[in-house]
Amino acid sequence: MYKIEDSTVGTFYTTHWFDGLAHTHRFDILPGDNGSVKLFYSSRRQADDLMEHVKQNGDRPYFSFGQRRDPCLGLFAKIMSTWRGLVTKQEDKWIETVSVAVHPNFPGLQAASGNLSERIPGAKTAATEPATGPSAATSNTGSGHQAKLPKSVWITTDNSLMKQCDPRTMEPIGFATQKILHPDLKGPLSCAHAQRDPVTGDVFNFNEDFGKDATYRIFKVSAATGQTDILATITRPDLKPAYIHSLYLSPSFVILCVPSSHIAARGLMIMWQRNIKDSIEPFDASKKCKWFVVDRLHGKGVVAEFDTDAGFFFHTINAFEEQDKTDVENDTTSLFCDVIEYSNLDIMDTLYYDVLLKKDDAHTKFWGDEQHARAAMTHHVRRHVRISNISPESQPAPGTAPVSIEKLFSIPAPHSGELPTMNPLYATKRHRYVYSAVYRGRSTVMDGLVKTDTLTREVLFWDNPSGHSPGEAIFVPRPGATAEDDGVLLSVVLDGYCKTSYLVCLNAQTMEELGRGEVGFAVGFGFHGIHVSP
Repeated sequence: MYKIEDSTVGTFYTTHWFDGLAHTHRFDILPGDNGSVKLFYSSRRQADDLMEHVKQNGDRPYFSFGQRRDPCLGLFAKIMSTWRGLVTKQEDKWIETVSVAVHPNFPGLQAASGNLSERIPGAKTAATEPATGPSAATSNTGSGHQAKLPKSVWITTDNSLMKQCDPRTMEPIGFATQKILHPDLKGPLSCAHAQRDPVTGDVFNFNEDFGKDATYRIFKVSAATGQTDILATITRPDLKPAYIHSLYLSPSFVILCVPSSHIAARGLMIMWQRNIKDSIEPFDASKKCKWFVVDRLHGKGVVAEFDTDAGFFFHTINAFEEQDKTDVENDTTSLFCDVIEYSNLDIMDTLYYDVLLKKDDAHTKFWGDEQHARAAMTHHVRRHVRISNISPESQPAPGTAPVSIEKLFSIPAPHSGELPTMNPLYATKRHRYVYSAVYRGRSTVMDGLVKTDTLTREVLFWDNPSGHSPGEAIFVPRPGATAEDDGVLLSVVLDGYCKTSYLVCLNAQTMEELGRGEVGFAVGFGFHGIHVSP
């Protein structure tokens, strides 16, 4: 949702897609009789209280990604709204919308989920459901079938705020900041895409704080104990605060890339602009991306630092490690990092609603400019970095440079796209296939799904009908599969002609449709989801 009717200023419009009003959707896929499949759909809005505030006050409180300010707003009003953001009571933060990524059973928050100090006033908890009703671990589909659900569900965004919703009803029931995990995680920014170790379930992320110099704290939350440890505290005179949407995880390292999306005035510009987009400095090709490789096994902190050409990214894909003959001879490890990359920040401008909805010729103005259009297209980039081996006894020198850095390939759109996904069983391992949503100029948003073979560079597109726009594809491996691409893709697709949506199931090997479940109405385009196995 992007607009709110009947506010004190008439219809209130959200201006950037990233600030759309949060709405969580769930599909329960259950076995039926004689090999059939039953599909149940349910959803819950997460921003009812924000909507009510906007209706009563005619404005959006606190901070956003890119909500444009009223051009008629005077200097005094700007100062007052900035001051209001500074002194907002902590208990009022539940009004904020959190809507990017879904994390089931987030470690460190499990024990706190029924006893959070930052709980939405008046909301019940998943742990206090009536004993006579369905448990929080199951979903009653209304037909006698029940789907197993996570014990807890948390939703994250690109700051330190995390919102909890009931696993069964998806009702928003509480929130926490990263400070509840560790007192040093007090910075306002983080990334929505925390990485989870596929073997241990441990979660890795960073917390970003402002000050004289930006400070990035890389941390780990143990799935076994719930304890949070700071793996590295990174602060440098030449390190700027930046907007960062994701990070990398490999078997031995957490890899943080700080892209060229620097926030002005050492981060304080957010307080004035009240949104991230307008707080970012103009793109400067001389301001390179800074990389930090953090040891996650031996407690050695930052073991390598290096720079790459200026650029920007939303989504990392994967990171993995190998050793070849050169590595063995030189006592190094080869680290490979895959990412969907842009040459500058122009992609952010394509996601304003007036561009997406073709209002006031905004779409033509942007995409009709060849320079902007080229810069807004994706590139799937793989980098190869050789890192000197470390051991529990070794002590790497601060700022150690890697032995070598090489860009192995760059696959351009539409042979690569956004919202990349892969077989989750290959996370932190060498992978071959990546699936993504592509833009080919046939719509104002994603208009296809592509399978990219990183070995041969061959691609397969889903032959989707004209006017059908898919969302993020989610890979579900076939139980017992031995091939990396043996599984299915699930994607929520909008039929632009009928104005209804459906969940499509594709063969991940051939990209051919296996079946679909019609919803009967339009499901708003969103960001990220996850498949939870029973």
